[in-house]
Amino acid sequence: MSKGLEGDKPIFLQIRDRIEDQIVNNQLQEGDQIPSTNQLVHFYKINHLTASKGINLLVDDGIIYKKRGVGMFVAEGAKTKVTEKRKTAFFDNYVLPMVEESHKLQLSEEEVTTLIQQAKGRNSNDI
Repeated sequence: MSKGLEGDKPIFLQIRDRIEDQIVNNQLQEGDQIPSTNQLVHFYKINHLTASKGINLLVDDGIIYKKRGVGMFVAEGAKTKVTEKRKTAFFDNYVLPMVEESHKLQLSEEEVTTLIQQAKGRNSNDI
């Protein structure tokens, strides 16, 4: 695992997430060609099947499409799909657990809002 692929998350999911990040950040637009599986293999020094698995997840989700013999391209509406998927994941992975914990701690909505604002202020100072 090199060039930024790290952590406990499987490499094929990291490949998928990197391409999704590029779509969300407007580095890849609808109709743009994405890096080929071979390019991903050489850049990240990973197995061909691993790269293909990450790409196929994007194809299955309708984020990218393949043109046989030409390459893979960002699908129409891909940014919206990725954004909606990530909003749902954000809600499930962060908001719900935060609300559950705030109930356990008997925090008011105002206290939670204050904590969020403090966290946002801390992050803006780190930039």
